[in-house]
Amino acid sequence: MIKQKVQEEINSQIQAEFQSAYMYLGFSGWFESQNLPGFAHWMKQQWREEIDHGMKFYNHLIRRDGEIDLQNLDAPSFTIETPQEAFEQALEQERNITKRIHKLYDMAKYEDDYPLESLLLWFIDEQVEEEDQVRQILEDLKRIKNDPSGMLFLDKKLANRNSDASGE
Repeated sequence: MIKQKVQEEINSQIQAEFQSAYMYLGFSGWFESQNLPGFAHWMKQQWREEIDHGMKFYNHLIRRDGEIDLQNLDAPSFTIETPQEAFEQALEQERNITKRIHKLYDMAKYEDDYPLESLLLWFIDEQVEEEDQVRQILEDLKRIKNDPSGMLFLDKKLANRNSDASGE
């Protein structure tokens, strides 16, 4: 049986993952309004990936006979005027999720929750990848500044992103 404290933290992580997804969906809408469909596609793929991450935690709780306690999501609150600002906020969000994952891992170790530790090892590696992807796009944006041809090139590049996440 899963410990109550662990269960509560996993439910909190589910909310954090879905909240992240909601932010990315909001960013996708902003990029659509800016006629940057490749950026919008990238953000929508990130939205799907965050939903899948939340579902990994959800399924983990179900498999361990835990109770799901879905929490409210807040409307995404952001102010962006440039693609660079969106990706700066995305990087900050990914860093916050990374901190949460590390804290959850520390708790799993302390509580001798080996199944959760195992799951979280995947997430630790995934967060390295997540932060790196966003950081690389940020570097590209800084390089091209406001060059329209560079922005068009990057938009086309981001339109090719495929989702490889799975909620299992």
